[in-house]
Amino acid sequence: MAEESQTAALHFLDYWRVIRDRKEVILAVALLTIVTGTAYTLMMPKKYTATTQLEVREDAMDVDPFYERQVNRMGYNPFFLMTQEKVMKSRPVLTEVIRNLNLQKVWGAQLNEDKSPVAPELALQILSRSLRVEQDRDTTLMNISVTTEDAKLSAEIANEIANVYRDRRLFAKRREIQHAIDAMSNEVRKQQERVEEAEAELERIRQERGIALIGRGQMGIRVEATRLNMLETERSAARVEMLVRKARLDQLEGLEGEKLMDAAAYIVQDPTLLGIRQQLIDSQVSLQLMIQNGVMGENHPEVMRLKGAVDELSRQLSSALEGLKAGVKADYEVARQKYEALDEELAQIRTSDIVSEGEDFLPFDRAERNVNIQRDILTALRARITQTGIEVEVPRTAVEIIEEAEPPERPSSPLVVLNIFLSVILGLLAGTGLAFFVEYLDVSIKTVDEVEKYLGLPVLAVIPQQSRPLTEAGPSSGQGEAYRALRTSLALLAREGKQKIFTVISGGVGEGKSTTLFNLAYVCAEQGSKVLIVDSDLRRPVQHKMVGLANRTGMVNVLTDELKIEDVVQETGVPNLWLMPSGRLRRGSLGIMNNARLRAMLDVLKDRYDFVLLDSPPILGVTDAAILASEADGVLLVVQYRKYPKIISLRAKRMIENAGGHLMGAVLNNINIMRDDYYYYYHYTTKKYYGSTKHEKEDEAPEA
Repeated sequence: MAEESQTAALHFLDYWRVIRDRKEVILAVALLTIVTGTAYTLMMPKKYTATTQLEVREDAMDVDPFYERQVNRMGYNPFFLMTQEKVMKSRPVLTEVIRNLNLQKVWGAQLNEDKSPVAPELALQILSRSLRVEQDRDTTLMNISVTTEDAKLSAEIANEIANVYRDRRLFAKRREIQHAIDAMSNEVRKQQERVEEAEAELERIRQERGIALIGRGQMGIRVEATRLNMLETERSAARVEMLVRKARLDQLEGLEGEKLMDAAAYIVQDPTLLGIRQQLIDSQVSLQLMIQNGVMGENHPEVMRLKGAVDELSRQLSSALEGLKAGVKADYEVARQKYEALDEELAQIRTSDIVSEGEDFLPFDRAERNVNIQRDILTALRARITQTGIEVEVPRTAVEIIEEAEPPERPSSPLVVLNIFLSVILGLLAGTGLAFFVEYLDVSIKTVDEVEKYLGLPVLAVIPQQSRPLTEAGPSSGQGEAYRALRTSLALLAREGKQKIFTVISGGVGEGKSTTLFNLAYVCAEQGSKVLIVDSDLRRPVQHKMVGLANRTGMVNVLTDELKIEDVVQETGVPNLWLMPSGRLRRGSLGIMNNARLRAMLDVLKDRYDFVLLDSPPILGVTDAAILASEADGVLLVVQYRKYPKIISLRAKRMIENAGGHLMGAVLNNINIMRDDYYYYYHYTTKKYYGSTKHEKEDEAPEA
């Protein structure tokens, strides 16, 4: 567990190191993105959004010409509201809005140089893209939002869409009511004919029997007439009830599914039936939303449960509807049987041997009662037409404008602050991504861990960036402490042996091997050891320049037996530090360095000095480095921070090993301590500890 925690921490530090090392890339990309995003935002045209809010319900009343009580069908139906949303965005509605507001001309003036009207199809596309219709969740409220570059125009379009939609709903309602009136008017004409036929029959009987309309016969006649009148009245009422129930049954016959449900809803108010229907609608909506959103698959347990519930509710609804049809049919049969019973009873009375002196008046009374009944039916139908006509003139609309759109004072887009904030976030993300991509492409060595992991070498020292010879920087500088750490690491490795001769090698040019060797020699001499620097880089010698000495003679002359060692070794001016320059390499002397000559010279130097440090050329460029590595007691490999690909250092290591050199470790050079936290805190501590001489000066001050 502890190892996992430590690994996670290392990973985090690696990420943070990449961010610190590539902060210039991140900031550059972020700044470019912010500037671009801000400029684009400021150049974007301002757009204004106006919103009109409507309450949209299903039509409140259904007109049944055969049923006086109208059925309220209001309620929340998500499928109905989804349909109305499509209607508001439909071509007929938008086309009418374009025509009413002359939007072809308005947008033509904005888009065309000659200000000619745009094509109808283009105007329709512009309006469709500018329009958004949304339903407030779990309500019957609909929001019509229009976005254009003109605040006033946005409000006008939103309000016009609402008005056109409302007017179309009103027109459809009026048309429905008018169809009902037409049906009832046809029935009135038929009933008028029945009244006229009844009146003609009454007049025929009166004339045939010579009945005067000034009075009636004896009381016995009136009694019988009253009895017949009651039966006639009951039979007429039974006939009307039978016809009404027959009309309901005829309306339900041949209907199935939603049509049967819609018809049954206003014929019979059954709470159980309506409840089953509402549960079915809710389940269907939930199932549809769940599948459309892609949250769950077809085989998800919740989806399967909802499908089962929908099937079961559909079965229950079908069963309830069939039961409803059976109940309506049973009601009709009861009404029919009642009418037939009254008709039969009345027929029996009419054919009975009732002897009365007023018998001649009975057919007249029957005809008179029939006239009255037919007139009452006609009056009721006319009253119903009048009532329904009021609905045509002043229909009860199911669309109400809750809040009209007003020209907005502030633009809805662009959102300057939000866009700039998003540009900052996007810029930082893009910059960070690019930084990690560049880091991925950078295959150079950047950390101590990479040296140890990739090269398999211990890191003996970490040298800061822009290191100089300690003769210039001073022995008390932070650089000096880094080289003292190298001296200590080297001494610990050589503690058990008698290594005296060391060479410092790099894989490529410019990795700082010569400066590293000189400063290592400097801190070893500082400790009191007799140290000799041998400038073995015969082609590009630099050691003599660091101490300001001449390079007329040196190692070349010793290897060619022209001079002795003591003739070419020079004092550097640094206590305990001597230098053997390279000497001038003649054209014919390129191959003078070989193992035998070099070994003979080094055997002499071992006896005279505590340490002999050989400056070497890059091993990948000159074979002299391999010879030096093979003859030295120990080899230090200098690797410059972010200089060369890792493969260069790896090849240098392999060449040293192939030459038989004793590779003691690596020196990670030229670290940018201000960019890398890992190295920054190390050198910060060193600087704080060694950088101040205040207390030393106080200690050295003479007492008063």
